[in-house]
Amino acid sequence: MTTQATRSYTDIRQALLDRQELALVDVREEAPFAESHPLFAVNIPLSKLELEVLARIPRKDTPVTVYDNGEGLAQRAVQRFVELGYSDVKLLEGGLAGWGAAGGELFIDVNVPSKAFGELVEHHRGTPSLAAEEVKALLDAKADVVVLDARRFDEYQTMSIPTGISVPGAELVLRARELAPDPSTRIIVNCAGRTRSIIGTQSLVNAGLPNPISALRNGTIGWLLAGQTLDHGQARRFAQVSEQTRQSASADARQVADKARVQRASLADLQRFQAEAARTTYLFDVRTPEEFAKGHVPGARSTPGGQLVQETDHFASVRGARIVLADDDGVRANMSASWLAQLGWEVYVLDDLQPADFSASGEWDAPSPPTPQVEQISPETLAQWQAQGNVAVLDFTASANYVKQHIPGAWWTLRADLANALAKIPSAERYVLTCGSSKLARLAVAQVEALTGKPVFLLEGGTASWIKAGQPLEHGETRLASARTDRYRRPYEGTDAPREAMQAYLDWEYGLVEQLGRDGTHGFYVI
Repeated sequence: MTTQATRSYTDIRQALLDRQELALVDVREEAPFAESHPLFAVNIPLSKLELEVLARIPRKDTPVTVYDNGEGLAQRAVQRFVELGYSDVKLLEGGLAGWGAAGGELFIDVNVPSKAFGELVEHHRGTPSLAAEEVKALLDAKADVVVLDARRFDEYQTMSIPTGISVPGAELVLRARELAPDPSTRIIVNCAGRTRSIIGTQSLVNAGLPNPISALRNGTIGWLLAGQTLDHGQARRFAQVSEQTRQSASADARQVADKARVQRASLADLQRFQAEAARTTYLFDVRTPEEFAKGHVPGARSTPGGQLVQETDHFASVRGARIVLADDDGVRANMSASWLAQLGWEVYVLDDLQPADFSASGEWDAPSPPTPQVEQISPETLAQWQAQGNVAVLDFTASANYVKQHIPGAWWTLRADLANALAKIPSAERYVLTCGSSKLARLAVAQVEALTGKPVFLLEGGTASWIKAGQPLEHGETRLASARTDRYRRPYEGTDAPREAMQAYLDWEYGLVEQLGRDGTHGFYVI
């Protein structure tokens, strides 16, 4: 067996300090990744590598370094990268353990660069905050207060502070003036934990809003730890703003971006950037998904600004790359860019865009590899085969989707764990593979054929087509052929998180500034 080329901790650390482009890829599932990883590692699980990597690492000669923690996934991932046309892929010397042994700092949780940066912002700026008990007292007293929830709308709907209005992060500077037109109205910004409320509050402070502004300290976690009750299923959202509000917000946002040393680009500059063979350029539209669908700059990806700042590692997985942001009002792009610049990115805002420039419409279409030709069957055929017996159904969807609903008798399977999973599934004369849409399942057909030696079919349109056909469904963890490691359960998620986990999460966040100092590679600054 040939020895695969490696990069050392020292090589990667130096490249980070020199602001060179690199992708350090952890190919384990999200749960083990969240237990321990380097600061700028990005998680692209081997199970769904082909579906994610082309958007996240668009340039095929990017220096890519792959690692695992001894599970044997990294070698398989290198081969898959090479098959996809990547030309500079190496293993991390010694894997995760090698990073730690060489003196590299290891972090827990997900989206750590953004969360650590949020703590750094509060540390340097003394971002104002109020404890849950203080906010509750203000609400009980019917004080002149407005609560703005800076998370995604679906997170807000799961659980929210009483009276809270959904205003996802990048929308705050654009919308807050009309939600609190009286300068004496107190604005309180919350998220689930700390980061988005700190960044949201500081955004409003940086933009010069005259109101008293505070973060809800520790977000909905702090609210629950104070023994207070959250609302569920709320649907209060921001409304459209006047042209006057838009213009003043735009001027304020531009000033903040200039202070953060955000750069300016035209569409001609963007084309020049995209033609540069030796650099990676990401083009992100930071407005709402609804606005994006109505019309966007061709080639842009929809990444609402608040989530882009929160999950930068997920969208821009090449550290040292160039990021270009687009919007149609100059507020959301400039505010998002101001944070990305402080996070150490080379970031540009597309200036002077005209309505005609937003000429593409519809959802963002993720780049995907050539799809293998496989034999497909309809939901009706699968139902007939199941009635006859001796067919095994393998479901490759996210485990949370499987638990919510799946085809009766289907086995939930992680693609990277196929050999182990098949050992737990009773052997059958034929196999049918599915997932939500069939995209991921299609990639597993040849592998299942090779491992079983039996005919393997793809359910056309995936489980979505089964549901559309009105076929019966099953719920719960009925048949798990793999452990549910595909998603890390965040301590602030859902409504049943244990108090100890929530408190431990907050304690960890408080310690991030110190950990950043020990790591020494972050390149963050705070305006």
